[in-house]
Amino acid sequence: MVSVVLYSFRRCPYAMRARMALLVSGAAFEIREIKLSAKPPQMIEASPKGTVPVLVLPDGAVIEESLDIMRWALVRHDPERWLDGEDRALIDANDGPFKFHLDRYKYPQRYGSNASHHRAAALDLLTPLETRLCHQPYLCGPTRAFTDAALMPFVRQFAATDPDWFGDQHLPGIQRWLTDQTASPLFGQIMVRLKAWQPA
Repeated sequence: MVSVVLYSFRRCPYAMRARMALLVSGAAFEIREIKLSAKPPQMIEASPKGTVPVLVLPDGAVIEESLDIMRWALVRHDPERWLDGEDRALIDANDGPFKFHLDRYKYPQRYGSNASHHRAAALDLLTPLETRLCHQPYLCGPTRAFTDAALMPFVRQFAATDPDWFGDQHLPGIQRWLTDQTASPLFGQIMVRLKAWQPA
C-alpha cells in the first residue's frame, strides 16, 4: 500500500513540477486529484493553506511547497542528476516577478490589470532563458534538470495564453526547449487525466 500521498491539480504549474520530480525519482506515491471548488477536508486538515501541491508522508509530516517536494524526492533518488542543475536565481525570478506578470497577463479581469503591459514585462524576463537556450539544450547544460522542470510549467502557461502571439516572438531557444519538454514521455505521464479523488 502506498503511504505517500500527493494532493494535486492537473493544470497547476506548481503541482506539475512536483509530479515531475516525484516520477523521475521513482518515488511510490498516490496522486489525489482535487477539485479546486471542493477541496477535500483531508487536504485542508493536512495543509490549512488550501493550495496544491501538498505531500503527506507516512509519519504524518507535510510538505507544502512544490520546490521542497521536488528536493525531498530527488535527495532520496536522483537518477538523472537533476539536483546538479538547480539555479536558484532563475527559479526565484520565475516564482517572483515572472509569476506576478504572468498572472496579470492571463487574468486581467481578476486583477484589474493591463494585460499588454504585463505580457511585455514577462517577455523581458524570458531574455536570460533565451540567451542560455541558444547555446545549450537545457537551462543548466546538455540535459534536463531541476531548473527546467521548475520553470517549464509557467513558461508553458505564458505561451498558451496567446499561442499565435507567442509563436511570432523571436524565441527559438525557448520555443524548442518548451516543445521538447511538453513532447516528452515524462510530461505525458504527469498530464494524464484523473477523476477527482473521493475518500473511501
